[in-house]
Amino acid sequence: MSSVNMLGSEWNLPVSRYSVSFSDERLRVVSEFSLRELFSKYVDILWEPGKHRYNVTFFIGELDELMLGKRFSAFGQETLDELIGKLRARGNSNATINRKMAALSKLLRKAQKMGDIHSLPEFRRQKERSGRIRFLSRDEEDRLFAAIARRNADAGRLSVFLVDTGCRLGEAIGLNWNDVIGGKASFWITKSARARSVPLTGRAQEAVSIPKDGHKGPFAMLKQAQYRTIWNEAKAEIGLSQDDQVVPHVLRHTCASRLVQGGIDLRRVQMWLGHQTLQMTMRYAHLATSDLDPCVDVLERCKGAGCCKN
Repeated sequence: MSSVNMLGSEWNLPVSRYSVSFSDERLRVVSEFSLRELFSKYVDILWEPGKHRYNVTFFIGELDELMLGKRFSAFGQETLDELIGKLRARGNSNATINRKMAALSKLLRKAQKMGDIHSLPEFRRQKERSGRIRFLSRDEEDRLFAAIARRNADAGRLSVFLVDTGCRLGEAIGLNWNDVIGGKASFWITKSARARSVPLTGRAQEAVSIPKDGHKGPFAMLKQAQYRTIWNEAKAEIGLSQDDQVVPHVLRHTCASRLVQGGIDLRRVQMWLGHQTLQMTMRYAHLATSDLDPCVDVLERCKGAGCCKN
């Protein structure tokens, strides 16, 4: 006999066919929030101060604008599809849409976990086209770095360090002295939030072997904006002012390209660059042309007498 029937018999109460039980937990009423409100609530938890957080602030603000500031307790697939359609109508590429959706997904997942919203859509990555990857030739590097060093010796050292480590500009400027010990550089503040260490080339070691002079790190005397200004002036001097792909980040591409062309496998290149996924590193896979060289021998028509009979 069930506990309900026993209670009914003991107290002579009618027992219905269905029973409902409640736990001791209080039922929580889900409130409604706008994207801006959720962002204000969780921005300090989800994103550290810096350029990426600045970009995310813009992304969420734009998405909130497209939603007309609508408040919600559930975020459905229809709402997501409508947002993607509006972004595409504004001329956003799939790559740009993916970056904005990554920020939105991170925010909504946190809100759901904290009980602010009770349902999420399925976020599917938009297919991105493989664009041409620009990297510097040795001659371009020599001329550009010489022009940079003439303007600022510290910026010249930084340029050498960037191309030989493949690190991001912010990662290099954020280095402390203790991060460049024993012929290695350790990057703790990274875009992927994953620390990594890479061995230094001879000239990269020379680039960080300077007197401390009260600075926190080997490149702490420089600001990103300052370096970019010097870069653009040097770039114009050597005749590359019209090439909009020649930005400081091209040094990271150059490092990756040289590693792949030099026969380093993609998994090691991924670890060197600190990519979260191998898919990001696969952008450089086409540069590993030596992997395909044996195919030519198979396809080449033999020239010896009697070798080719068909």
